[in-house]
Amino acid sequence: MGEPHTALDLQQLYQNRFGGMADYRQRVWVVLSQFFSQWIPSDAQVLDLGCGWCEFINSVNCGVKFAMDLNPDSKRFAKPEVRVLEQDCSAPWALPSDCLDAVFTSNFLEHLPTKSALEKTLVEAHRTLKQRGRLIAMGPNIRYLPGAYWDFFDHYLPLTERSLGEILEKCGFDIEISRARFLPYTMSHGRQYPLWMLRAYLSWPLLWQLAGAQFLVVARKRFVRE
Repeated sequence: MGEPHTALDLQQLYQNRFGGMADYRQRVWVVLSQFFSQWIPSDAQVLDLGCGWCEFINSVNCGVKFAMDLNPDSKRFAKPEVRVLEQDCSAPWALPSDCLDAVFTSNFLEHLPTKSALEKTLVEAHRTLKQRGRLIAMGPNIRYLPGAYWDFFDHYLPLTERSLGEILEKCGFDIEISRARFLPYTMSHGRQYPLWMLRAYLSWPLLWQLAGAQFLVVARKRFVRE
């Protein structure tokens, strides 16, 4: 399957979009990784799928860290303990089966070029996760962003929490949490809010219903008796 963008395209798009916010984004992800740690044991083996500049995987407290992205800057930003896999995520992953405790992905699945690529990616996530391992995904919810969703040149797949949940179940996952509204849409522009406001927002889900335009889905690999 040909890539819709080359690695250098991804590098340039990401730099243009987030280059002036790198320090702020890193501080934000320290807070977010603490929130997501409720589903990630401290000794877990974790893969950050579509890791970008590795803000999540650099920050999260876990045992073994993997990251996957075609962006050549991912290796440059990754901490030494992070193993970066530079590959197409819809191709077989360079990891053994049943080795991961969690796969995390943020604002990435919508960048895949086709639904087939998404399904192949989820099949690989399922293969590499241990029994009852978790996939944690957040991303823009097309239900609440019918126009603004397409403001990003590299958006391809319009998803909701329901459509993602449907394909996850087809790929052998059980949905644990499905929230239509979670975080606001984007950090690529606009005001840089104080981190105490983010902490307060995360601790008060009622606010998510007012400002959230990204879904949050947590799914577990379906248990199969040997």
